[in-house]
Amino acid sequence: MGAIRTVGVVGGGAWGTALALTAARAGREVRLWARDTETVSNIRSRRQNQRYLPGITFDEDLNATSSLREIADADAILLVTPAQSTRALLAALKETGTVRGPVVLCAKGIEQSSGKLLSRILSEELPGVEPGVLSGPSFADDVARGLPTAVTVAANSAKTALSLCEALQSTCFRPYASIDVLGAQIGGALKNVLAIACGAVVGRKLGASAQAALTARGFAELTRIGTAMGAQGETLTGLSGLGDLVLTCSSTQSRNFSFGLRLGEGFMASELISAGGKLAEGAYSARVAVKLAQKHDIEVPICETVAQMIDADLSIDDALNTLMARPLKAETESL
Repeated sequence: MGAIRTVGVVGGGAWGTALALTAARAGREVRLWARDTETVSNIRSRRQNQRYLPGITFDEDLNATSSLREIADADAILLVTPAQSTRALLAALKETGTVRGPVVLCAKGIEQSSGKLLSRILSEELPGVEPGVLSGPSFADDVARGLPTAVTVAANSAKTALSLCEALQSTCFRPYASIDVLGAQIGGALKNVLAIACGAVVGRKLGASAQAALTARGFAELTRIGTAMGAQGETLTGLSGLGDLVLTCSSTQSRNFSFGLRLGEGFMASELISAGGKLAEGAYSARVAVKLAQKHDIEVPICETVAQMIDADLSIDDALNTLMARPLKAETESL
């Protein structure tokens, strides 16, 4: 593919705005789509996104719009909407008839209704369009403020991956190219489930030792599932795997960690869901992760416990007892 001069960003939330700013800082012409007309007006008139990134004013011109047709023919599109709405947005882009790709998937999740990775959904809705994946340890507020950040950008071809990296690289944003589209997605999706577990441990005040142990054993589950599905080991131990896991499992800036934190404080999942707030992606992905593990005959007790906390309102104390009462086993297969 040729040089990427125009970048369309679909999604006017915090992460979408942050990535739009990243592309603008890299010298690209940016078109940012937001469903909310008030957000569009705010970005155009004040150079702010007060609803999702309060307190940040930017110099870059993001060409905000509510028309997908103004986005669809960009040299590359960053799809920055929740995983569960990915199919609908791809279908809407398809209706424009002008998508020439690549389309970079920036959500971290698995479609709950089908259990499919987002790249599979892209191939179904926009056949012939090359998929990309952007994932790694990155909070929207940090990226929007221009703080140093490194991520993985994956595509099926090295040429496309490198072109996407060149289109986004700046002095504060460093993308690393990969051709492991599958692995980049698995790390991003499963770390959300594990972040809920770590948040619950912190919310219950079980200590830093328990949090570290849960992160490490969670990474073992992520690695087992990823390897069974064909992910490359370097991807799972890289930015989009271990890097993103460490960040998300340790900070209240993570929606998944914060969701788990409230579970640990004594709230039941049904209470949090009925409150009407946005559900963390890990809550959608937990049961799917368990099904993927069962398909490959893999034990994932942490993912299973998170799924039970969400689906069956298992309390944090019962969840802990379930995990600690498991039969003893070796940490490595060589024992």
